[in-house]
Amino acid sequence: MRKVVYKGFFVWNFEKEEKWLNEMATKGLALISVGPFRYEFEDSLPDEYEVRLELLKKSVDNPESESYIRFVEETGAEYIGTFNRWVYFRKKTKEGSFELYSDNSSKIKQIERIIGSILFIVLLNIFFGAENIYFMLSLDSAFNAMGFINLFLGAFGLIGIIRLWKKKKKLERDKDIYM
Repeated sequence: MRKVVYKGFFVWNFEKEEKWLNEMATKGLALISVGPFRYEFEDSLPDEYEVRLELLKKSVDNPESESYIRFVEETGAEYIGTFNRWVYFRKKTKEGSFELYSDNSSKIKQIERIIGSILFIVLLNIFFGAENIYFMLSLDSAFNAMGFINLFLGAFGLIGIIRLWKKKKKLERDKDIYM
């Protein structure tokens, strides 16, 4: 039987998304398809699969990304699909542990890619929000909610970037300790 679940995660909560997907697998629901806020599952044995996700450096149809997906598949993982540049894999748990990042350096690079993917959007929202509010106040024009919405979205994204930055710094400290 198939089951579709609509659920959203902020980009900086990728670990939370991965944890939720693995909890679904623990319940016997294997991920078979992904889309915008959409996850499709099919019945499986409980704990049959382990799921991992990663933000690719380039679009999924880029030769470098295609090569990377093939490489991961050669390890026994199944490519489930992508949403934007996020790629989803699953692997049978009986085949052993499934990790895409074997060390802190690769985890740090993943976090840097995520920060880079949202930083421009966050800065644009802050800029346009401040600009809209400035013009609203300086021109004594009518209330314009768009500036406040942009600032709110920018601030919200900035909080996510700060969370990722803290996670990155912790990984860097841990990396220095174990070197």
